[in-house]
Amino acid sequence: MQRVIIFGNSGAGKTTLAKALGEEFNLAHLDLDTLAWRSTAPPERRAIAESAIEFEKFLSAHTAWVIEGCYADLIELATPHATEIIFLNPGIEACINHCKNRPWEPHKYKSKAEQDANLDMLITWVKQYDTRDDEFSLTAHKKIFTSFHGKKTELGAPVSNTQA
Repeated sequence: MQRVIIFGNSGAGKTTLAKALGEEFNLAHLDLDTLAWRSTAPPERRAIAESAIEFEKFLSAHTAWVIEGCYADLIELATPHATEIIFLNPGIEACINHCKNRPWEPHKYKSKAEQDANLDMLITWVKQYDTRDDEFSLTAHKKIFTSFHGKKTELGAPVSNTQA
């Protein structure tokens, strides 16, 4: 029974990989964005205890799953139940390019135009990954990766085929 957590910076490819694994291995898919935020305008972060209730409902309903997100505090709720973690760390530039080319996410935005209106803010936020000191930071993600004692993989930037 697979229970996989995928985490990393925004634009790292978490959702793409989670969807592929979910389809290939028939895993229930949970995007932590759906637990982390209230559907208010502007969006407001839920208290961790509130998100934990929804997380427990997901765990009760599914024995095999893939969970993805950038929230270290929510990921830490999931790690005791995981059989595997995957830390996506392709580098800031790759994340920015993925954000610029991201398809519309209807579970987050009412329209592609609304999503694109947040792109500059998202890119600024992505660029701060290495220097932030919060639950969304490289530091927090490395701590999760280091402390996990099961199967774990860190996927970094692709190797360039060009030679100097």
